[in-house]
Amino acid sequence: MLTATDPDTGERYGFLAAVPEAREVDDFLLRPPTQPLLVPAREVLWRRVAHLAYASLLPYAHKSYGRPAPAPATVTRQLRLAGLLLRRVPARVRWQLPPKHILWAMARLGPGARPARRPGQARPAAPGPLRLGSPRPRLRLVGLALTLVLAAFVVRLFQVQAVDASTYAAKAEQNRYVGQVLAADRGEITDRSGVALATSEDAYDITADPTMFAPKMLKIGDGPERAAALLAPILGQEQEDLVEKLRPKNKALRYVKLASRQTPQVWKQIKDLKSALAKKAETDKSTPNVLSGVFSVATSKRVYPAGDLAAGILGWVNGEGKPGGGIELQLNKQLAGKDGKIRYAQSGGRLVPTAGSTETPAVPGSDVELTIDRDIQWAAQKAISDQVKESAADRGYVIVQDTRTGQILAMANSPGFDPNDLSDADPAALGNAALQDAFEPGSTAKVMSMAAVLQQNAATPGTHVVVPNRLHRGDRLFKDDIDHPTWYLTLNGVLAKSSNIGTILATGQLGKTQAQANKVLYDYLRKFGLGSYTGLGFPGETKGILAPPDKWSTSQQYTIPFGQGVSINAMQAASVYSTIANGGVRVEPTLVRGTKGPDGRFTPAPKPAKHRVVDAKTAKTLARMLESVVDDEEGTGTKARIPGYRVAGKTGTANRVDPATGKYKGYTSSFAGFAPADKPRVTVYCAIQNATQGSYFGGQICGPVYKKVMEFALKSLQVPPTGAQPARMPVSFKP
Repeated sequence: MLTATDPDTGERYGFLAAVPEAREVDDFLLRPPTQPLLVPAREVLWRRVAHLAYASLLPYAHKSYGRPAPAPATVTRQLRLAGLLLRRVPARVRWQLPPKHILWAMARLGPGARPARRPGQARPAAPGPLRLGSPRPRLRLVGLALTLVLAAFVVRLFQVQAVDASTYAAKAEQNRYVGQVLAADRGEITDRSGVALATSEDAYDITADPTMFAPKMLKIGDGPERAAALLAPILGQEQEDLVEKLRPKNKALRYVKLASRQTPQVWKQIKDLKSALAKKAETDKSTPNVLSGVFSVATSKRVYPAGDLAAGILGWVNGEGKPGGGIELQLNKQLAGKDGKIRYAQSGGRLVPTAGSTETPAVPGSDVELTIDRDIQWAAQKAISDQVKESAADRGYVIVQDTRTGQILAMANSPGFDPNDLSDADPAALGNAALQDAFEPGSTAKVMSMAAVLQQNAATPGTHVVVPNRLHRGDRLFKDDIDHPTWYLTLNGVLAKSSNIGTILATGQLGKTQAQANKVLYDYLRKFGLGSYTGLGFPGETKGILAPPDKWSTSQQYTIPFGQGVSINAMQAASVYSTIANGGVRVEPTLVRGTKGPDGRFTPAPKPAKHRVVDAKTAKTLARMLESVVDDEEGTGTKARIPGYRVAGKTGTANRVDPATGKYKGYTSSFAGFAPADKPRVTVYCAIQNATQGSYFGGQICGPVYKKVMEFALKSLQVPPTGAQPARMPVSFKP
């Protein structure tokens, strides 16, 4: 092995010189050389070099191995190969080899061979055919790459088909199957006779797929504008609002609700228009059906057949199906029922009938039967609305109650609202003011003071009470509603003439000290239900304000007995008189008689709680005293008389706290009573807030309302007159 170094690059080259003995060639082939042949050592494989060297030197080994000498042409060709190998060495390197080796090798090329050139001489290109490299390495590389790619596909296929098969199947099923909520039918609300006050009817939500209004679908650029122009007058909406929904910012959005709970007539209009456009589009390809992306979803709409009748009790359900007050909110769980579900296969947005479906049926809501009598409710609502309007008052309420059962037959508010259309409703009128307003009752509360005096045996109806024009107590001077000379009244007369001073004097006998008297009176007020919720559980109900006796101010000690300094709601006031009418037993008022489930089975409401407040004798005495208020000419409730019936009642005119300012402004006018007085069946309570036109006295503006409502209720319930004459009790005495 001869070596040489390239002076320009520093690379080392190896050249196998001519070897005369064949065994030396074999030794070379059996032992890899330490340097590559003729080319840089770092770029050529050793085995390849050895093969070329063996091929070039093979002609010189035939004698040693005993093989026949090759043909001259073969020898020449092999020697030429050796010469070609030599010529691949750069000239500047080749001339570093010993000259004898070069000459020897060249001499073997034959007589016609040219001697090697010296440096600087031009060397012609080597003759001979072009030899291509072996394709096997490249084929192996390509085969390896294809094997790796196929292996990756096999691994992925195995993962999808075996390892994660259930996961991908679930995802596919999720995309293929769609679910839809089946809205449950909301239960009805009826009066005590089964007449519907709130029910549901078929309706449709108008929806749209915004992608179907895109220019690429309709082949026009103003599809949303054209559709909105057609839909706006039908849906009663602004065209701009509809365009905004049909062209949302999210271009992938496929569902928008254009209008909620529209009547079947509205959807029929849209459907007919959609069909007409579709037919026109079939004959005229240049006219697209701009309503093709409008659809409907069947639902239901809450309606109130009687309009504003009993709206304060019923409440309302908004456009999204959510309850907004009253019984609708209080008993929503029973009324709403339970929505169902349906899950079905779809393709391209259409149902695939043969793919099967699963359905969980909706459970309809229960019907709720109220204690309300629709006819009595109508009479009460009309009477109070007329009087509020005539008196230019802020508001008013009337409650009608069955004295024996505590059931509420009517609860009317004015002003009211129509739950079918809240767009024009006064926000202040929404709700049930009869339960949500807290006000000072005034003289109608005196019946509780008299009950305490009679029950404690502090006085009798005939006890003489001298009533001066003014009474000094604590830091104040008290007076009656009118100036008068000294009155000589009986306890019955104090109630009949509604004397504040006489009531203060009577309740002062409840204890040896004023503090003791306050404690006794407080206990009775609590028994009558003041300072507590009525038991109706109505949304937004107030329990009023009744401070403990040790918190009463100096003035409250003397004003609470005649109904100032304490606050109640209208239902509490009516319940007080029902307690007297029921022989001294208070029955919690009720508004719901029961519910009827989807199976048609009626479930009565739980029986109301009862407790005794005063004994029957005291209650009967109080009833006779209340008759004097209406029947006696000196009474303040003469306008509440009903021909043929004995009527017990009490007027009230209290200073009113303005809710806006928290200061006294105007009056609360009221009248409360029951009939027949000797065999009570019905209690009626009426209150009007801040009458600004005409009289503001309770007997003058609420007495007539009481009379109209009571008269109508007695006739509706077919309550006959008792025929007994009232037992007139003395009102005054001569000193």
